[in-house]
Amino acid sequence: MPLQLEPYETQKRRWPSAGRHILAQFDEASVVVYQAFAPAIGEFAVEHQRFGGPFGFGRMSWIKPNFLWMMYRCGWATKENQERVLAVRLRRSGFDEILRRAVHSSFEPAVYPNHESWRAAVSGSDVRLQWDPDHTPTGEPVERRAIQLGLRGETLARYAGEWIVRVDDVTALVRGQAAHRARGRRSSLYTPREDVYPIGDPAVARKLGVDHVE
Repeated sequence: MPLQLEPYETQKRRWPSAGRHILAQFDEASVVVYQAFAPAIGEFAVEHQRFGGPFGFGRMSWIKPNFLWMMYRCGWATKENQERVLAVRLRRSGFDEILRRAVHSSFEPAVYPNHESWRAAVSGSDVRLQWDPDHTPTGEPVERRAIQLGLRGETLARYAGEWIVRVDDVTALVRGQAAHRARGRRSSLYTPREDVYPIGDPAVARKLGVDHVE
C-alpha cells in the first residue's frame, strides 16, 4: 500500500483554507501518520515493522497525520535526530481510539467547564492533543490548523505494535521533493494525497474542536 502522491497545488485548491481540520491519507481500513527519528530508530522500525530497540517508551511520542506539518517540524529531514521520516500506516480503529482518548494540552473553555475538569481529563488520559498553524512547503504559517497527537503509556504501546499495518521509510521521497519546494517550483512538488479525515462520533468531533466542512 504505497503512499498516493498528488501535486501540492492541486491539493491546496481542495483543502480548507482555515479552521481546524485533520488532513490525512486514509482508506476504509487504515490511516497514515508521520514521525521523524534518528536513523537507528527508523531503521529498527522498518526492519521489524514495529517500534522497539532504541525507541523510547518512557516519554511522550508525537504523531502527525499531516505531511507538510511533519516537514515543517523536521526541516524536510534535515534536523538532528530527525533524519529519517517514517510513514506509519495504522488501523483506522486504532487511530479513532487515539482521537477518542485525546485531551487538549492546554485548557479549552469551549470543551471543559473549568480548569479542574480539564486537569482531571489530563490525568486520566495518555493522549495529548495540540492544534498548531499548518505551513506551506516553504514554511510560512497558514490560517488552517494542523493536529498533532502525543502518545504515552498503554496507547503508545498499542500504537507501536498492535495498531501498525505497515512502516515505511519515506526519507528518499522527502529529500527528492524538497528540491521542488523553493518559490516558483511548487508546480513540480508532489506530496502524499490528503483529505479531511471524517470523525464518525459527533461527541469526539466536538471534543477535538474540528470545524465542519461544507
